[in-house]
Amino acid sequence: MRFSSLTQRIAGEGSDAWDVHDLAIKRRAAGEDIFLLSIGDPDFDTPAPIRAAAIEALNTGRTHYSAIGGEPAFRNAIVEHTRRTLGIDVVPEQITIFPGAQAALFGVAQCLFEHGDEVIVAEPTYVTYEAVLGAPGARMIQIPLRPENRFHLEPDALARAITPQTRGIILNFPHNPTGACLTASESAAVAALCRKHDLWFISDEVYASLGFGLPHQSPLSLPGMMGRGILISSLSKSHAMTGWRCGWAVTPLELARHLDHLARAMFFGVAQFIQDAGTVAVGEGSADLERLRATYQRRAEVVVQALTGVRGMSVRMPDAGMYIFADIRATGLDGKQFARGLLEAEAVSVTPGEGFGPSGAGHVRITLGTSEERLLEACRRIARYTASITAPATR
Repeated sequence: MRFSSLTQRIAGEGSDAWDVHDLAIKRRAAGEDIFLLSIGDPDFDTPAPIRAAAIEALNTGRTHYSAIGGEPAFRNAIVEHTRRTLGIDVVPEQITIFPGAQAALFGVAQCLFEHGDEVIVAEPTYVTYEAVLGAPGARMIQIPLRPENRFHLEPDALARAITPQTRGIILNFPHNPTGACLTASESAAVAALCRKHDLWFISDEVYASLGFGLPHQSPLSLPGMMGRGILISSLSKSHAMTGWRCGWAVTPLELARHLDHLARAMFFGVAQFIQDAGTVAVGEGSADLERLRATYQRRAEVVVQALTGVRGMSVRMPDAGMYIFADIRATGLDGKQFARGLLEAEAVSVTPGEGFGPSGAGHVRITLGTSEERLLEACRRIARYTASITAPATR
């Protein structure tokens, strides 16, 4: 028996980014107290009003097939949310609801790209992008976000990567794993290049509401961009709803019609009660969102303070998000070696930067999705492990 070539295209080199995490999960399942800082899963419960909306929907029979593109109330809430956050006027028919932002990315790539197309992404790159683009046979072209530039986008590098085969650009800002944001000038440069070269632009903005001061600058908010642009977002990180699998794409109308066909073929709509909960989250969840955002900022400050000055390690405050991307190059280890050694020595699990691409080499991603108390203890263990591998040799 044989498998299709798709199975090779969706495997991706980035899949080994999860090796240390998977080992940590096995050890925790065996009863060990593992400090799990290797996955972006918030430790908060989904806020009570959102859960109550889902329960009410279940109790009132909202368990049937949903509208393929999305329930009207949820689509309308996203229309208002998009207008409020990005200043973009859209209509409900431009919105397609998916079971998570990951599914939205996959669906959009299927409808936009095909074999031989080149799609530019910034790296470090979220680990699933390679498979998302590989599925339709497109080629992922990476441009580096350099540590010495605080992982900010360099428009000149983006311009140099464009060729006659380039079909689109996917950017994930605020950025996972580094926490960098786009500045206004970087955003304007992206928009200008898309217009000049007639490119699709996919903006993965799932961390847009988790900023720590620097305003989020989306290229989609600039003139003419929504005619060639796709906004990808979800409630997973902003409202602690990772397990609900609720995301969306805001697209030009013609693309939305194609996505409806894809949704019908793939999953036949997202559950009504989940969309009812999503409507409350998007429309009424601002207070809970601010509480979560402030907590992540405080945790980031705590981790940066705890690890600053640790020999062999360099850390900085991210612009947004729920991660610290720590530079451990001075230890002499790569990210995979450091992460595996840390798990073995101190029962702390972090994600090797190499899994996100060459520019992540010598870094590890530390997730802020656990309590401040446990983060502080994890930092003490990280510092102890780092000291053990950087201690001067003695006679």
